[in-house]
Amino acid sequence: MSSPGEARATRIELAPSTMAPPAAKYAHGVHVVDARQLVFTSGVVPVRRDGSVPEQVDEQARLVWQNISAILDEASLSLSDIVSVTTYVVNSDDLSERLRLVMAERDSALGETRAASTLVTVPALAQPAWKMEIAVVAAR
Repeated sequence: MSSPGEARATRIELAPSTMAPPAAKYAHGVHVVDARQLVFTSGVVPVRRDGSVPEQVDEQARLVWQNISAILDEASLSLSDIVSVTTYVVNSDDLSERLRLVMAERDSALGETRAASTLVTVPALAQPAWKMEIAVVAAR
């Protein structure tokens, strides 16, 4: 666990001049220098403590980000320490809208933090009620 005043790792967003800028609010890559702590999450799913799952994808995404925040808090890290995000979204007839809602929740959760980000559509996840899940890497 980190203590107050402990030095943070340096984060450098990687944006090669030979590449087009990112297509959304993310970084092509993040170089972390002098990290003392790393947290790798499993795929975090939209399940409340009582086992219930919200029906709407935006509610699921919001819950997943709350769950990620709780995991990071256990290690004295925060959402601003995230350097990589991998999001899995179940394919559907309304995929464009589903992706927009999931990305909006990511942007809201991360604020000004730009992490490397990958968005993958999949035919299904481990439970039929889950419409999305997210795995992150955080460093400090």
